[in-house]
Amino acid sequence: MIIILYTKSGCPWCNEVRDLLRERGVAFEERECRGNKAYFEELVAKSGQTLTPTLDIDGVIIADTDAVTVERILREKGVAGF
Repeated sequence: MIIILYTKSGCPWCNEVRDLLRERGVAFEERECRGNKAYFEELVAKSGQTLTPTLDIDGVIIADTDAVTVERILREKGVAGF
């Protein structure tokens, strides 16, 4: 499973999702969009919006989400640690 987490520095919801993934030992790649035009454009192209946190889980986009929703989705997908 490949998880990409799109974040913006200073975003408290991004911090919560990042912390959740780290606490549960889930491997992910973080792409900080603020100050990185390529990551920002990738976020918009994939999700159709500019809000974070947004996740790409094996090509499934979860836009403008929160830790509660991410936890539920990963549990439903049977990800270890959830």
